[in-house]
Amino acid sequence: MPSSVLIGFVGGALAMGYLVAAGFFLRFWATSRDRLFLAFAGTFALMAAAQVFTLMGRSAQEGNGQVYLPRLAAFVLIIVAILLKNLPSRRT
Repeated sequence: MPSSVLIGFVGGALAMGYLVAAGFFLRFWATSRDRLFLAFAGTFALMAAAQVFTLMGRSAQEGNGQVYLPRLAAFVLIIVAILLKNLPSRRT
């Protein structure tokens, strides 16, 4: 099996795993309406998109800086969601 086929297979499996995780977090959000679950679902969807764009790009090398922008956005989304979750509530 050529290495490019193996890289494509593993990358596709990783993207599918990200989408499955996003689906689970969307289901948790639907039952609890907690915005943290929605943020995690969005994060995993961004990670799946980044993986697919990397695989479909002309250069699937991770040395390209544009590959990291969706990942950076995903991690910033998690950080913002956690910070918002831990802010004191305005409800009294």
